Amino acid sequence: MRSMKLLLHTCCAPCSVRCVETLRGEAVNPDLFWYNPNIHPYTEYRARRDALARFAGEEGLELILEDDYGLRPFIAGLNGNFADRCAYCYRKRLERTASYAAAHGYGYFSTTLLISPYQKHETIRGIADEEAEKHGVQFFYRDFRSGYREGQKQARERGMYMQKYCGCIFSEEERYLKRQTNP
Repeated sequence: MRSMKLLLHTCCAPCSVRCVETLRGEAVNPDLFWYNPNIHPYTEYRARRDALARFAGEEGLELILEDDYGLRPFIAGLNGNFADRCAYCYRKRLERTASYAAAHGYGYFSTTLLISPYQKHETIRGIADEEAEKHGVQFFYRDFRSGYREGQKQARERGMYMQKYCGCIFSEEERYLKRQTNP
């Protein structure tokens, strides 16, 4: 396989484990890209960012940090459309990833969001394809979901910080409400 310059949007270290392992199995050594203004509260944002930085160091991976907490602009950008918040969140992050990839000589980009069985996979793929076309880079699609459980197991074994929700304020609210109804 020809050498591929791939920028991998990364939501967290645990989701990165199997994605990186899978890509390396295809002779692709990605650079990691952190841009996640959806994560709330700041302590959660920091814990995920720092765990990813440790993972990148351990694996010898380049990590680009777009370290913009950005909660207020993120919430404002929803314009009250909470029902479609996941698509907005995916677009915001994938647009920044595709834009960065194009501006810095990457031919391809992808995302670790594709490993989670809890994310809206087809929505992610559709938005990524749109952003790829808009920015003149290719979206490197892989359905990483089959490696989700193994990746989580490996992350626990490595002592990584393991989050309890997707990261946004709304998923934290849903987690809290679920605990209230199912004590």
